[in-house]
Amino acid sequence: MDPVSLQLGTKNLWSLLVRLLSKDPQWLNAKVKFFLPKMDLSSRNKAEDATQGVMLQLNRLHTQGQATWQAFIHCVCMELDVPLDLEVPLLSTWGHGDGFPSQLETGEESQPESQLHHGESWSCGAGGGGLKRPHQSCGSSPRPKQCRKQQLGGYEELAKRYLQLLRSSAQQRYGSRTRRPGQPLAFHQAYIPPILQWSRATAPFNTQEGAILGDPKAEDGTEASILDLFNTKADKGPRVTVLLGKAGMGKTTLAHRLCQKWADGQLDRFQALFLFEFCQLNLITEFLTLPQLLFDLYLSPEAGPDLVFQYLEENAKGVLLIFDGLDQALHPHSSKDTAGPEAPSPALALFSGLCKGTLLPGCWVLATSRPGKLPDCLPTEAAMVHMWGFDRPRVEEYVGRFFSNQPWQEAALAELRENRHLQSMCAVPAVCQVTCLCLYHLLPSSSPGQSAALLPTVTQNYVQMVSTLGPRGHLLPESLLGLSGVALRGLETGKVIFSVGDIPPPMMAFGAALGLLTSFCICTGPGHQETGYAFTHLSLQEFFAALHLMASPEVDKNALAHYVTLSSRWVLRTKARLGLLDHLPTFLAGLASRACCPFLSHVAQRDEVWVGARQAEVMQALRKLATRRLTGPKVVALCHCVGETQEPELASLMAQSLPCHLSFHNFPLTYADLASLNNILGHRNAPIQLDFEGCPLEPHCPEALAGCKQVENLSFKSRKCGDAFAEALSRSLPTMGSLKKLGLAGSKITAQGIGRLVQALPLCPQLEEVREADLIFLLSPPTETAAELQGASDLQGNASQRKEAQSRSLALRLQQCQLRVHDVQELITQLQEGPHLDKVDLSGNQLDNEGCRLMAEAAAQLDITRNLDLSDNGLSVDGVYGVLSAVSMCQTLAELHISLLHKTVVLTFAPKQEEQGGIQERAALHDGLMRQMPCELPPHSTRIRLTHCGLQAKHLAQLCRALGGSCHLSHLDFSGNALGDEGAAQLAQLLPGLGTLQSLNLSENGLSLDSVFILTQCFSTLQWLFHLEVNSENQHIVLRGDRRGRDQLAGGPLPEFPAGAQFSAFDQHCILRSVCLRQCLLEPLSLTHLCETLEKCPGPLEVKLSCEVLSDQSLETLLNHLPRIPQLSLLQLSETRLSPRSPLLLADLFSLCPQVQKVDLRSLYHTTLHFRSSEEQKGEYCGRFTDCALSRVHVEPLCWLLSKCEDLNQLDLSANLLGDDGLQCLLECLPQLPISASLDLSHNSISVEGALCLVKTLPSCPRVREASVNLGSEQSFWIHFSREEEAGKTLRLSQCSFRPEHVPRLATGLNQALKPTALTLTQCCLGLKQLTVLLSLVRWPVGLFNLRVEEPWVGKAGVLALLEVCTQASGNITEISIAEAQQQLCLQLEFPRQENPEAVALRLAHCDLGTHHNLLVWQLMETCARLRQLSLSQVNLCDTSSLLLQSLLPSLSELKTFRLTCSCVRSEGLAHLTSGLSHCLHLEELDLSNNQFGEEGTRVLMGVLEGKCWLKRLDLSHLPLGGSILAVLTQRLRHMTLLQSLRLSHNQIGDTGAQLLAAVLPWLPELRKIDLSGNGIGPAGGARLAESLALCRHLEQLMLGCNALGDATALGLAQGLPRHLRILHLPSSRLGPEGALSLSQALDGCPYVEEVSLAENSLARGIPQFCQGLPLLRRIDLVSCDIDDRTAKPLAASLLLCPALEEILLSWNVLGDEAAAELARVLPQMGRLKRMDLEKNRITACGAWLLAEGLAQGSGIQVIRLWNNPIPPNTVQRLQRQEPRLDFAFFDKQPKAPWGT
Repeated sequence: MDPVSLQLGTKNLWSLLVRLLSKDPQWLNAKVKFFLPKMDLSSRNKAEDATQGVMLQLNRLHTQGQATWQAFIHCVCMELDVPLDLEVPLLSTWGHGDGFPSQLETGEESQPESQLHHGESWSCGAGGGGLKRPHQSCGSSPRPKQCRKQQLGGYEELAKRYLQLLRSSAQQRYGSRTRRPGQPLAFHQAYIPPILQWSRATAPFNTQEGAILGDPKAEDGTEASILDLFNTKADKGPRVTVLLGKAGMGKTTLAHRLCQKWADGQLDRFQALFLFEFCQLNLITEFLTLPQLLFDLYLSPEAGPDLVFQYLEENAKGVLLIFDGLDQALHPHSSKDTAGPEAPSPALALFSGLCKGTLLPGCWVLATSRPGKLPDCLPTEAAMVHMWGFDRPRVEEYVGRFFSNQPWQEAALAELRENRHLQSMCAVPAVCQVTCLCLYHLLPSSSPGQSAALLPTVTQNYVQMVSTLGPRGHLLPESLLGLSGVALRGLETGKVIFSVGDIPPPMMAFGAALGLLTSFCICTGPGHQETGYAFTHLSLQEFFAALHLMASPEVDKNALAHYVTLSSRWVLRTKARLGLLDHLPTFLAGLASRACCPFLSHVAQRDEVWVGARQAEVMQALRKLATRRLTGPKVVALCHCVGETQEPELASLMAQSLPCHLSFHNFPLTYADLASLNNILGHRNAPIQLDFEGCPLEPHCPEALAGCKQVENLSFKSRKCGDAFAEALSRSLPTMGSLKKLGLAGSKITAQGIGRLVQALPLCPQLEEVREADLIFLLSPPTETAAELQGASDLQGNASQRKEAQSRSLALRLQQCQLRVHDVQELITQLQEGPHLDKVDLSGNQLDNEGCRLMAEAAAQLDITRNLDLSDNGLSVDGVYGVLSAVSMCQTLAELHISLLHKTVVLTFAPKQEEQGGIQERAALHDGLMRQMPCELPPHSTRIRLTHCGLQAKHLAQLCRALGGSCHLSHLDFSGNALGDEGAAQLAQLLPGLGTLQSLNLSENGLSLDSVFILTQCFSTLQWLFHLEVNSENQHIVLRGDRRGRDQLAGGPLPEFPAGAQFSAFDQHCILRSVCLRQCLLEPLSLTHLCETLEKCPGPLEVKLSCEVLSDQSLETLLNHLPRIPQLSLLQLSETRLSPRSPLLLADLFSLCPQVQKVDLRSLYHTTLHFRSSEEQKGEYCGRFTDCALSRVHVEPLCWLLSKCEDLNQLDLSANLLGDDGLQCLLECLPQLPISASLDLSHNSISVEGALCLVKTLPSCPRVREASVNLGSEQSFWIHFSREEEAGKTLRLSQCSFRPEHVPRLATGLNQALKPTALTLTQCCLGLKQLTVLLSLVRWPVGLFNLRVEEPWVGKAGVLALLEVCTQASGNITEISIAEAQQQLCLQLEFPRQENPEAVALRLAHCDLGTHHNLLVWQLMETCARLRQLSLSQVNLCDTSSLLLQSLLPSLSELKTFRLTCSCVRSEGLAHLTSGLSHCLHLEELDLSNNQFGEEGTRVLMGVLEGKCWLKRLDLSHLPLGGSILAVLTQRLRHMTLLQSLRLSHNQIGDTGAQLLAAVLPWLPELRKIDLSGNGIGPAGGARLAESLALCRHLEQLMLGCNALGDATALGLAQGLPRHLRILHLPSSRLGPEGALSLSQALDGCPYVEEVSLAENSLARGIPQFCQGLPLLRRIDLVSCDIDDRTAKPLAASLLLCPALEEILLSWNVLGDEAAAELARVLPQMGRLKRMDLEKNRITACGAWLLAEGLAQGSGIQVIRLWNNPIPPNTVQRLQRQEPRLDFAFFDKQPKAPWGT
């Protein structure tokens, strides 16, 4: 009996176990290999039988310890079909700690094997360690020199034996992979190399040895891309390569693959290869030397380790050291460490020494790492290679190799091809393997197309894998939870390698059974070995950790949110802890999906409500993150998380929260990353712009953006983008329906990639621009590439797509591509075969003169619609001639700009004729304004700019010869050259040969004033020259022609017009010419020369001069020459300081120069002289001398000079220093001044004394009709004159601050007036007492005196106090008007004072003088005996005041008008007022509107109407006229046969009231005005009114607005429209087109109509259309009538038939540019028009410019309102500068009439 079984005392149980395992030796071998990874199964004695072999293996397992034996027993019971009677005793005896006898623990132990090797791992992060012989410490003892000499004989032999041992060990490790039960045979054979892409290297990649970067064929090579990792030209220094790849990309797998290739002899350049993993090196706590690292931790030589290491040092070029997991390295090593190379150091320090060449110099080092911040020990010249995982062909190849069975292989590929999302997940090799495992188990039991549906996310792939791998088809919740707890604890403590004691035996068995754990031998130091366990991949550990968080009751659900975090980037690892939780949030999000709820419920053994609460916590945390502003890496991480949840609502929330411009900078992006981003963007409504700058990109990742409809702008700026990237992008572009702009900057795309993109562009009709900068454009590509490029014109897609593609704009940039002359022809051929391009940029190449000439010559045949950039191509002055000659016949050239100094050569093209439809449509709007043009304009103008080219006079002849053949040359720019005066003189002779130009720029050419005079003479020789602009300070010299209408519209944005331009004259002979000399030195001699030159210029002519100072001598010289320049229309001196004597010199000009019209001296720095033409008759003169420091001493000489002027219309002396003395002197001279219109003396420091002086002087100035003085902040002082002697004068004094002593002086001045005078005193500090004094002192022999007082106390004094003031008047008061709200009292006095006999008798009969009331009444009866008008507005009429009126009114026998409006009267006061008014039987006007009487008070007031048979005007608006009240009113109206005006608006009388009024209207034969607006009258009442109004033959004003009358009423009114009608108001009357047309037909030809309002009616096409017109129509209101462009022409024609129109209101309609054009056409013919309102329409900048042109021809127009039209702000500013009468403001700012009109 076996001794072990005897010791166990379980003979029978042991025998049964041996018998059971003998049936499946393969399974037992796998388990022994798992628990004893260092055992060499091949070393067993081949002769021993199977039973002995099983017993030997069981003995070895048992000797490993209790934990290992228990885990193995659990594996037996879990994985094998163990009978129940055996399973129970196995678990009860050996499955727990108490079943393992302690005495056996010191029994026989297995000896370490001679060779150790790894277990299995999937991709990366699990397997590791090294191969090791029995421990033999190396590197710690010295190596004496003589010792080495003694061993030289066996030196090479020892090294050879060690190298052979290394290779045979690797062959043994990678040659005998054991197949696990339940796994496919191809599982260990399915290796597909991932995509590798170089980032940077010490030397350029050796393209002769390996693949060219960016070549898809090279990237697809299975072996080439791996072997090329070591193809470099570097022969010296360290050869370090860092392989960068995200988790799951296969870095560790590739490291082991390299070991296998080396073992198979495929890496023959390396004699030795060592593989280390930092996750295992981190476990070593001791410092090591490099020999110890190589021999103690990897594989020891049989003998002579020092000699072997010496051999390795001498042959370091053949040594490769691979370090896997650099991102997990701990113990950061400082680069400043001064320890010697042979001193023991941490593992990372040894790695640093190898990289820097201080250890094993010349060796090759390959490190793998996740991307991010790498240790600083890496040299800067280290080569970086990105590992990108799988593209679609690699995925399909992997799946094909995984499934060896042909039917299952086809089924798996079909599932994959039908599910694009599954393909994107499989781009990560680790996920691809999990997917294949799942499909392997799902395909046999699923129908086609359903297997992939069970794998929607990465998380659910893992869930499905764990579920299908479960033993006997089911999962043990306890085991899952236990294993997940181990995973979470490991991540939280930074542990990825576990010892046997870290994992409970049942969990160990569970992980081993499902293949979730792997085992390997680890060395924690020299001589220290143990077995380590790890999850087969780090992502699997993260999945189980997330599962524990979601399913373990031990984890509080509130703590879940702390784990939902986003990592921005990989950071440098520190000793503190590893960053191992990066993918944990993704798995948490995936488990929060509803689809995972049953699985979690099973694992947690809880109901789905409990699970749902935990899932909700994760979802809430994700919602918070979705609304935050995140960096690019966090956005990508969140996209993965949100995609895993499968929640459309969350995806939509994140998508809408993303900014409109999303940028990603400097971090790697894979296909899976962009696929997750595309998934989120699919839930976004708004467009988005994506920018990728400096991001390493997976070559085929653009395919992930296929179908993304939300991206408008897409930009890639990365030198990693090659032809494979371009090919992938070309496949995605046609599917991105909203993409408008594509940018590719700094890429490595060659001609092959460009060809792919060119083929795709016609299929992308939405694209507007494609930018490609810094491309390596190979003009001589390989044969197959050339064929592809030649076939680029044979594009895929239908004809409509190609046609649509031709209509958009694309840009191609080939900057700094080293293109030369010999490349030009092939480039031209490619451009001709490609699509239409908007821009072509060839700057920064080496085309030289000839290449630029060839490109310019071919430009006419190329389909370039905007510009061709040939800058920085070595063009010289000689080459300029060639380029000019080449483009001379190009019909589409719009501009050629050459600047040799700035290396600029740009050709800009105009749209072809067929592309000008929109422009021609805009120009068509101008047809009406262009009919007087003498000839047709060319289709476009050409601008040639030869700036800063070093051109001299000697170059001009050849240049002009080259330019002479240019088509439509309009603008020529020679600025920044060296022509000098000689060149200017020569150019003046050559210019006629260049044809008709529009501008010539000679700035910065060193020209003097002599050249300017020579150029001025060109006005006579060049018909196109109209403007010469010179600025000596900045050497600006420009000659310009006249650009008008059609050129501006055809040439794009409309330019600003010059300040003095006149729009009105389209005839060439009337266009102004101008000479503008700025900052020039104007001496008398220069001015004489200038004026002599100007005498020969054709006119009309404007001259604008400016210099720092102009002396009196120079000014006199200039003024003396003016009479000899009759064609002069304007002379302007701006920014030029004149002397104080200059106003007198200019004032004398009126007599010296008869053609002068206006002298405008706005200050001593700005002077403008306006002249009339010789054809104009002599007319008025205007003089403005403002801000000239004129004082008292200047007044008399100035007046004497001005008195010689025959007719001085306006004189402006404002803003001077006259003061009261100067004013007095001026007023004394005033009778001698021939002023006929106005005199402005504002802002002259005038005080109250000056105002009183004015009052005193007025009687001596018979032609003064009005004077106004405001001494407040406005400081205005105006005197207005008439040509003849005025019958009356008006004096307005404001804020004059009169003191009591000033009042008598004021009265004295007024008493001297012999004619009627009106005086207005506004805020003059005139109190109640002073007013009383003034009224008592003003006495005239005969006449009327009108006094208006506006003081704050007027609104507070009350009616009684104001009437008491009237008793002191010295004349008869005929009118009293009190307006408390306006603080206004108006009186009219009649002189001499007379008594009314009737009033005297009444006064004597009814007045008792015993009381103050009676005394006041008696005094009022005396002063108001002849009162004709009493108006009370906005007063509070108290009972005392009403009693006074009750007593006073009967005595006012001449009272004709009584108004009480907007006032408050109590009921008692209303009775008093009614009583008093009932005696006023001769009233002709009664206005009681807008009072707060109430219905009862209104009924009382109706008594006033009784007996008023003389009444002519009655206003009862805004009163409650109910049914009974209205009946009384209509009864009273029947007796008012003289009534002319009836206003009953806003009384809501309705149809009933309208019918009552209609019955009484025939009784009012003299009715001329009726206002029934806002009365709620409907069609019934309207029809009845229309019938009655037809009988009112004298009706002149009809206002029925704001009633729902409808078309029926309009038709009735049209049939009986009164023939004397002047005003018709029907706004908001619910009229339609039919009613409006009937009214317009009825109105047509009416000779008296002055105003029509049809606003706020839906007229549409029913606008007024006249055939005869309305000769007196002044105002038409069509606001908000739905008028559009379709009615523009008839509307304009109708307006033209109304010659008296002053105001046109067309706001709030839908008028566009067509209407604006029609209105602009008729504006010049509407001579009386003052205002046009076009607010809130659809007029664009084009229409506004047309209106500006039309406005300029109608000088009487004061304003055109254009607020809230779609006109850009910059255009608004230009328009307002050009034409201030265009008003774009919200508030109406109607400008004053221009000064001088």
